[in-house]
Amino acid sequence: MNIVIVSKNEAQLKRLTRLLRERSTADRVSLLASIPDVFDNGVTPDLLLLEQEHIGEEELERLELLGGRHPSLAIIVQCPQQSPQFLLRSMRAGVREVLQPDDDAALCAALRRIEEKLQKQVTRKGQVLAFVSCKGGSGATFLAANLGYALAAGEQRKVALFDLNLQFGDAALFVSDHKPATTLSQLSQQIVRLDASLLTASMIQITPSYSVLAAADDPAHAADVEAEHIDRLLTLARSQYDYILLDVGRGLDPVSVRALDRADLIFPVLQATLPYVRDGKRLLDVFRGLGYREDKIRLILNRYASSDSIRVADLEAAYGKHVYKSIPNHYEGVAASVSQGVPILKLAPHNPVSRALQELAASLAGETPPAAQGWVARLLARA
Repeated sequence: MNIVIVSKNEAQLKRLTRLLRERSTADRVSLLASIPDVFDNGVTPDLLLLEQEHIGEEELERLELLGGRHPSLAIIVQCPQQSPQFLLRSMRAGVREVLQPDDDAALCAALRRIEEKLQKQVTRKGQVLAFVSCKGGSGATFLAANLGYALAAGEQRKVALFDLNLQFGDAALFVSDHKPATTLSQLSQQIVRLDASLLTASMIQITPSYSVLAAADDPAHAADVEAEHIDRLLTLARSQYDYILLDVGRGLDPVSVRALDRADLIFPVLQATLPYVRDGKRLLDVFRGLGYREDKIRLILNRYASSDSIRVADLEAAYGKHVYKSIPNHYEGVAASVSQGVPILKLAPHNPVSRALQELAASLAGETPPAAQGWVARLLARA
């Protein structure tokens, strides 16, 4: 294991180091005098062991912040404090176990439990889903942002949305009213420092499991983002998230093509009108020219109504390809969501668009979508 020991007591540092060396020569042990804000080498250790005579609220807050930045980090505390109030506060701060000082047997047992858990864990390899507009105004940004929210609603799923519409991206506004601390272009300027903590700090947190990396406010900064930056960003993101959604926009340039190359699935978003049919065919031809597999491309028909003169069967005949998912037209619900910057699934969970997004999320996650509730069930739920 990769273990960091934090203690101001030099004698305790030596004792704990000796104990860990005797337990396993395979462990990598680092020593610190105080709780770090970030890990300098960019690698998250498996365990942080804090040994201290007295641990106050300041230390617990720092542990909680560190655990939030590094969800896979296990934290063990050794201190004499064992009151129920302290144990509860420690648990809320993300501390795995609170042990008595010098209780070597208890510490070794805790280390074995952490090792067993690590051995059972499967390395996360997030799935990259790219959304691209067949024509301006298709609703691709709305779908990407809101599908991210729907996917993150699943148990123990971490989801990220990257706004790759470099000049006019506004994906964050669809699900949040917060101003981003860092944008994609600013992150690209620090690409040599990119690690999990920097990526997390650069994103807007929509929910505990859903975050958005915003595009630059100024179109002039689009040139700051290079194709190689996308490679590094997605490689890191795959190890940190279960799903990474990309709002690619409509233009095809080296950055967007690199993102599409790296995507597991591409979702061209169209509508049932002739201009979309024409531009959609052109886009599919480009994708075929780039050598993308047919099963990598999944057509999304947005704002569909049964009264549309162009039917789903007509579109499938024109494209020679199956429409993967149809999203119903519900202008009022979508407009309210966009105007307020609130995910439609949160604002109107029973809206037909919300239902379609839940079904799409369940399909991608290999789950059964939640059953639709009738009006009687909804009435009883409010009672």
